[in-house]
Amino acid sequence: MKKWLSLTMVAALMSTLVACSGGNNKPEASSSPSASASQPSASSAESPSASAEQPAADEAGWKSDTSPITFDWYLNFAWFPNKWGVDPTSQYITKKTGVSLNLVVPAGNENEKLNAMIAANQLPDFITLGWWEEGVKKMVEGGLVESLTDLADQYDPYFFKVADGAKLSWYAQPDGKTYVYPNASSSPADFKNFGTQFTSNQTFVVRKDMYEAIGSPDMRTPEGFLNALKLAKEKFPEVNGQPLIPIGFHEFGEDGNYSFFDVGQDSSYLSHYLALPREKEGKLYDRLTDPEYVRWLKTFRQANQDGLISKDIFVDKRAQMEEKIAQGRYFAMLYQRTDFAAQQNVLYANDPNSVYIAVDGPANTNLDAPTLAGPAISGWTVTLISKNVKDKERAIKFLSYLISEEGQKDMYLGEKGVSYDTIDGKDQFKPEALSLMNTDRSAFDKQYGASHTFWMLMDTNMQLQWQPPAVEPFKQLEDWTKGKTESYSQYDLINPPATSKEGINAKKIATEWGKALPKLLLAKSEADFDQTFNDFIAKRDKSGFADLMAYRQTKYEENVKKLAEFLK
Repeated sequence: MKKWLSLTMVAALMSTLVACSGGNNKPEASSSPSASASQPSASSAESPSASAEQPAADEAGWKSDTSPITFDWYLNFAWFPNKWGVDPTSQYITKKTGVSLNLVVPAGNENEKLNAMIAANQLPDFITLGWWEEGVKKMVEGGLVESLTDLADQYDPYFFKVADGAKLSWYAQPDGKTYVYPNASSSPADFKNFGTQFTSNQTFVVRKDMYEAIGSPDMRTPEGFLNALKLAKEKFPEVNGQPLIPIGFHEFGEDGNYSFFDVGQDSSYLSHYLALPREKEGKLYDRLTDPEYVRWLKTFRQANQDGLISKDIFVDKRAQMEEKIAQGRYFAMLYQRTDFAAQQNVLYANDPNSVYIAVDGPANTNLDAPTLAGPAISGWTVTLISKNVKDKERAIKFLSYLISEEGQKDMYLGEKGVSYDTIDGKDQFKPEALSLMNTDRSAFDKQYGASHTFWMLMDTNMQLQWQPPAVEPFKQLEDWTKGKTESYSQYDLINPPATSKEGINAKKIATEWGKALPKLLLAKSEADFDQTFNDFIAKRDKSGFADLMAYRQTKYEENVKKLAEFLK
């Protein structure tokens, strides 16, 4: 699920991704990949700090060398605000391991920055980006990054003890090697064990006080939905002197909009709320042309015709949306809850009744419960080690430390006596740290640097054992999604490479949809809507949609088999 997380996601991740408070989900030590997956590559030159004797597989290799070293770590997220070494947690980890990080984020467009570094072969030591991003394939297929399994074989067999074998297999390349490691990843086994308690990030929310003031109407049907927006606008035409925005969505991009449909990533909150299947009888299903989906697209078109959709939603970017959410100017939003966590805190501090709450939103004709996206094995982001890395041995050993239980505890709880302590027999955040985390996440990051301040390799399942119970104003939002989540792992990693024929066609189709979606919502009549929609389908078909679906079908079937193996 990608692009789909940000600073405020980090905020809410403290209590949400896998809300199983008090659990002790320690992954079992995974076995080493097959021999074909772990042979050192011919290009693996001796590391500057390579030791004469290799440590035992059950020993943490990073402890053999804690001399000072600084790695450059690139995060392909322009919004990331934190610096390493200014908070007690990162200072503690540096003191413990000797490793300091120079965190680098792009100043503008992420893809332009990453593509420029790839083209110039000037990648920093570590790189973190969304698993779905084309840059992952470019770096791996271009031979610009190290095989993690090769590095582990040569320098740190401890990696195979702490790494999740299912994740390594999931991301293994045709050569049998694995070049990336994910964060926030949940395998089918994890979902089987904790699925009923997993939460989703996908929510339909309304401003609590406004919703109750208009009688808490049922918004599951098109008629009830439009009526609620109308009532809200009539009763609350302005919010602190600014016009009310009846309904808000994710920002519109060149491939569409996550709330409606981002064709580039095959992601659609609306289709999940409508409980549309992603496959039928083993064949991938075209949700975009489903009658239920089209019916609701026409509902939003009607909302615009009725003056219930602000023109701001088509042009506002993240910063503008965050400002308006903090002002409480939206009545309703089809939005991911963690993306407005900081703003939710602001509203809660001003007036607890002005926060956003999750309610039943758009539904199919049968009013079936939504089938929201829960955690998947692909995770959120993946981290790679560049061929330009200044010290291969220290790099793989530090990565092993970060994904180990010791590293996860250090990153999540911080230093004992500073951000956490043993209270009532359990290691948990100190009361003052927990209070700050729940009320001012940005201040918590700077003062403590724990929880998910540095989320690059967070293991949200392992961290359950230290995770505090959710509190308001976040608890209601995440509790509402429990029992409504599904794993969509089998649909990840099915898109073709961008440079392939199918990949080029996929981009053409996504771009056409990005143009068509606003036109559909702004159509002056249902007839105009039908014409625009039919034109898009025709262009999609001419752009090789059938071949694209055939490619995805093959990858989907491979995923199903692979995931079945993980459950044995």
